[in-house]
Amino acid sequence: MAARHDPIPAELGSSFSIDQALKSGVGRGRLRHRDLQRPFHGVRAVPEVRQEHSDEFARVRADSVRLARAYAHRMRAGEFFCHETAARIYGAPLPFADEDEVHVGVFRPLNASVSRGVRGHSFDERLTSVVTYDGLRVASPASVWAMMGERLSEPDLVVLGDFFCRVWREEGYYRINPGAPPLTTPERLQKAMTAGRRRGIAKLRAALPLVRLDSWSPRESLTRYHLHMAGLPEPVLNTDYYDDFGGHLGCLDISYPQYKVGIEYQGVIHAASYARDVERIERLRANGWIIIQVTARLLADPDELVRRARAALVRRGWAGEA
Repeated sequence: MAARHDPIPAELGSSFSIDQALKSGVGRGRLRHRDLQRPFHGVRAVPEVRQEHSDEFARVRADSVRLARAYAHRMRAGEFFCHETAARIYGAPLPFADEDEVHVGVFRPLNASVSRGVRGHSFDERLTSVVTYDGLRVASPASVWAMMGERLSEPDLVVLGDFFCRVWREEGYYRINPGAPPLTTPERLQKAMTAGRRRGIAKLRAALPLVRLDSWSPRESLTRYHLHMAGLPEPVLNTDYYDDFGGHLGCLDISYPQYKVGIEYQGVIHAASYARDVERIERLRANGWIIIQVTARLLADPDELVRRARAALVRRGWAGEA
């Protein structure tokens, strides 16, 4: 009885195939014990302690990647992760809720998987390229963006495109991963979109010209999308500003420097950053900036968001309609 509760060898990791476990000396009785999860046929997983994540996107991504790694132990030759699973492996934000299945693709004429916990897809090889990312076989970022045209709305395709094409610039304050290459480029998105017949092609064509290289978050991207659709001028993104003496005032998510109007998305504010954010906004206002702070509630009311932004721009001399 005690043998059934022997610890799983550390070298097997958090998930493993039954064959791997047997080769490591784990008995079949131990593998049948209920303390091990069975995410897929022939695979076992050690339950993980739920960790704290910075936001909901990070939590959902961690769950999806853990499930993908479990399935990888039984992947057939030619299979790769696609759709939502692939997007989350890359860390992309998606509007969907949690899923308890993985999206797995193959190229025709192979048959898509019909296993428990798997949503299988078959692709024309001309429409999708496959890469290895973080140790997993996955559709390329550009291919993922194009295949999500059938599942995402136009604004969410802009968000996804912004994420994939973000340039991690080295200049400026508080930059993370400076100099890291983007996952893909708008040119590659265009190539993937036009590789053949696509579902959702109208949404893809509308979204592609709106993809930018300097958006740092999905909420920023959605804010900018609503401003663009309302006919407001093109802003600059995540730019640092300085006073007349060279002092750093702060970085603004979305800004119109010629009008000194800035727009900041305020997500969940942690105590450690609250005071810093307040001081930054006050410095900018003291130097003549109008700052519009966007919350989740305001973002859910695009008409009011646009009204505030338009009013601020007109107040500063923009010739558009009030």
